[in-house]
Amino acid sequence: MLIVRSPVRISFGGGGTDLPSYYEQFGGAVLSVAINKYFYTILKTRNDDRIQVISSDLRVCETWQDIANKPIQGSELEIPLAVLKEVGCNISVDLFLASEIPPGTGLGSSASVCVNILKTLTNYAHKPLSKYALAEQAFHIARNVLGKHVGKQDEYAAAFGGLNYISFYENGSTHVEPIDLDSSVLQELQSNLMLFFTGSAHHSWTILREQENSTRSHTNSTLGALHEVKSLGGKMRDVLKSGQLQAFGELLHEGWQAKRRVSQKISTARIDQLYALTRENGALGGKITGAGGGGFLLLYCEKHNQQSVRDALSREGVNEMAFTFDMSGAQVIVDDPFIDSDERAGSRWVFVPTSSAVTTTRK
Repeated sequence: MLIVRSPVRISFGGGGTDLPSYYEQFGGAVLSVAINKYFYTILKTRNDDRIQVISSDLRVCETWQDIANKPIQGSELEIPLAVLKEVGCNISVDLFLASEIPPGTGLGSSASVCVNILKTLTNYAHKPLSKYALAEQAFHIARNVLGKHVGKQDEYAAAFGGLNYISFYENGSTHVEPIDLDSSVLQELQSNLMLFFTGSAHHSWTILREQENSTRSHTNSTLGALHEVKSLGGKMRDVLKSGQLQAFGELLHEGWQAKRRVSQKISTARIDQLYALTRENGALGGKITGAGGGGFLLLYCEKHNQQSVRDALSREGVNEMAFTFDMSGAQVIVDDPFIDSDERAGSRWVFVPTSSAVTTTRK
C-alpha cells in the first residue's frame, strides 16, 4: 500500500504572471507558501488486471480495463484518467482519492490532485520524479492534455512545499528560490496570516482564459497591471527576507489593488465589501486566493487586531480556516508491504539477517 499527500498553497504576489501568455513574453514570478491542507491518494494492489478510481469528494466510482481508450474530457475523474494515460504503466490497482479542501476555492487544489496522483503512480512504477520534473509533468497534463487555461505556480507549490519565490522564464524553464527566514520571523508571518472562506467556490479557468487573451493581444490595462503585480511580488520577497512584516502586509494590499485591475471578474461587490470591512477592523492587507472571483480571503493582520476582524466577518457569516505552513511538499507518507503484500509498494524495504534475528531497515 502507498499513501501520498500533497499540499495546497496560498500565493502572496505575482499571480497571473505564471501563465504562458505572460512569462513567454516577459518572464514571470510568484511568491507563495504551501499550507497544511492536503490531497491524499491511497493506492492498493488488485489481482484482476483492472483499475478502480474512487473519489470521496465526488462520490464517484469508475472501473475500466482499457484506460487508453477511455475519453478524458468531461469525466468527473478527468485528472486521474489523464495521469493514468500519461504514465501509461500496466498496473492493477485501487486508487482512493480524498481531499481536505473542496475544488474551486483558489488554493490550487486541482494542481495538488494532479501532482499527487502522478507522484503515486511514478513511485509505484519505480520511476520516481524529481520535484522539478513532477511539477513540469503535472503542468503539462493540466495545460496540454486537459486543455486548461492554467499557470505553473500551483504545481510547483504542491511539489516543493515551503515558502518560495518561483521564477518562470521566457524559454519555459522555472527556478524555485526557497525563502529561508529566521524561525521567529517565519512564525510571526504565519501567525499574522488569516484565511476566511467567502462561501463561493468556483473554477477560475474562465478568468484565466480572458486574462490570457488580453495578454496576448497586448491590452494595455491588463499588461500594466500584471507588470505591477510581478514587481510587487518581488518587493514582498525582499521585505520578508529583511524581516519587515508590516511592510509585507502593506504590499499585500497594494498587490490586491493591482490584481483587481487585471480583470473586472477578479473581484465582486461582496468581496470588496468584506475586504473593506477587514481593513476597517485592523487588517493591513489581503487578497482573494487564486485567480479571483471567489474562494478564500487571505489577510495579513497583526495579533492584536485579529479578534476584531474575526468578529466582523463572523457577523457576515464568513468562517475562518486555521492553517500552518507545509515545508515538505508532495511526499509518500506510507509505503508498507505488509498491508497488502504488494511487492512494488514494499520495494523500499530491505531485510538484513543478523545472528539472532531478521531486522527491518529503510533505505
